[in-house]
Amino acid sequence: MPTSIEVLPAPSATTIRELFNRIAPVYDDFNQQLSFGLHRIWKQMAVDWSKAASGQRCLDVCCGSGDLARLLATKAGPTGEVHGLDFSAAQLEVARQRATQQWNAAPIDWIEGDALALPFQDATFDAATMGYGLRNLTNIPTGLRELYRVLKPGARVAILDFCQPQNPWLRQFQQWYLDNVVVPTAEQWGLTEEY
Repeated sequence: MPTSIEVLPAPSATTIRELFNRIAPVYDDFNQQLSFGLHRIWKQMAVDWSKAASGQRCLDVCCGSGDLARLLATKAGPTGEVHGLDFSAAQLEVARQRATQQWNAAPIDWIEGDALALPFQDATFDAATMGYGLRNLTNIPTGLRELYRVLKPGARVAILDFCQPQNPWLRQFQQWYLDNVVVPTAEQWGLTEEY
């Protein structure tokens, strides 16, 4: 007998912003614990895929606490330029504090802004990244168009995110992981409502 499935409305941009402002103080430690530290390898891979190089202008959209932006800054070097954009003021404050510990890298301009209306001219950037932000956009096609718009011809963007696996075994493992690792970990951190 078929059962009905309740489809919840997508969260608003305001709800998403409030969530990331709330979790900013523990966001990095939470990611470290949930990924068993693998997020650092994945982020380095994303920056490598972006082909960012010395002297280039780079953009990290949905930069959060700034991990990818700082990796881009290392690739761009002191003659490059990096912009980290996020709409969570609290995440950007964490990013600013952490960036002061970096040497021999491009300066990073931290911008509070909307990934759906990037505040840059067309064809501005040589490379771009987005880590775990695509799923939080309220309009993914618009966000992707904006990224494309601000990239120079031939530039690359590397988007790092999770998706629902097509393989049934992987999908089952992902659900088990969410139920048995993510939710209990969120409860330990006092983030039950958020996760």
